[in-house]
Amino acid sequence: MSKLRLTITMSLDGYVAGPDQSEENPLGVGGMDLHEWFFPLKEFREMHGEAGGEVNASSAVVEQRLANVGATIMGRNMFGPIRGPWRDESWRGWWGENPPFHQPVFVLTHHSREPLQMQGGTAFHFVSDGIESALRQAKDAAQGRDVALAGGAAVVNQYLAAGLVDEIDISIAPLILGSGQRLFADLDHGRLKLTQIRAVDAPDVTHIKYKVS
Repeated sequence: MSKLRLTITMSLDGYVAGPDQSEENPLGVGGMDLHEWFFPLKEFREMHGEAGGEVNASSAVVEQRLANVGATIMGRNMFGPIRGPWRDESWRGWWGENPPFHQPVFVLTHHSREPLQMQGGTAFHFVSDGIESALRQAKDAAQGRDVALAGGAAVVNQYLAAGLVDEIDISIAPLILGSGQRLFADLDHGRLKLTQIRAVDAPDVTHIKYKVS
């Protein structure tokens, strides 16, 4: 059965992005530092069509996260910095003309927009009728494979609160952001039952995976 799998990097104090996000600073102040463990990896470079890169204990974790994923869900804030109605369709995401997803991506938004076909097999679909609809569409597109839940924090917290997430795979960076977009905010923590199924210590990060029940 297809699973909804959350994969995200978090600071030690619980933030997945820093404050003051903007087009010039998409992850907010200090937010890019969360991913310093990821950028040197061979897997990161391959996702962006580049050669070389490091192989370490994080490599197998990244490979496992990419395996058997047929679609991705993200929030509009992760897709771009534009708020309110789309002014036009010139904004095509942070990643250039060949985004690293190479699969259907479902973007939650309050404002409809036509699908956006990109190079390399990535297609952005804009969903304006709620998280359940986005999940149904993503599972249909995934054709039996799993669906990745990418972020940001507001969308992730909605899926967690609704009890729709099957696995949580968190990379904890040794970083204190102090403010920004916080994971697990305003949740009924008594309802979120977690069973740890993996922990990996790697350079500059610790990866912990949980089953949600």
